[in-house]
Amino acid sequence: TDVTEKLEEVVMIWIKQIKQVLVESEQMRREADDIGPSAELEHWKTRMSSFNSLLDEIKSSRVRKIISILQAARSKTLKQWKELDGNITIAANEAKDNVRYLYTLDKFFGLLAKASPVTMMEHVPSLMHTVCMIYCTSPYYNTSEHLTSLLLKITNQMINTCKMYLREG
Repeated sequence: TDVTEKLEEVVMIWIKQIKQVLVESEQMRREADDIGPSAELEHWKTRMSSFNSLLDEIKSSRVRKIISILQAARSKTLKQWKELDGNITIAANEAKDNVRYLYTLDKFFGLLAKASPVTMMEHVPSLMHTVCMIYCTSPYYNTSEHLTSLLLKITNQMINTCKMYLREG
């Protein structure tokens, strides 16, 4: 029972740390007012990397051994552990899926940054069609919060490109 108690203490520390990571990942992002859409892709890539690393750690042999010992001991801490494991998996899947969908827009991000206002307008219909497809097909990115954030960043990029064009011309 001493070993079980020590292992439960370790798992409780992990649970606390994982809960903190999940809470921080759900907090509202503070971003500059004029940030472009590439930042949205970078945000999700960073989040995907973080959660994949966390999943790799959770699935490591060391952690699996501790969990199996606690399962044999019928530890009550495992209920919380399994719930968090599921939440991490969901967060990792969301990030991975969002990166995959945002990569379909990546070609437009460069075009928006380098185009003149006239040539930029040639790309807007295709860009908006792709955004619409993401909204209609993505299981995670189809919320008004995500879409508003993305459209705001696209608009910012268009405004920044027009400002640069006016300064240079």
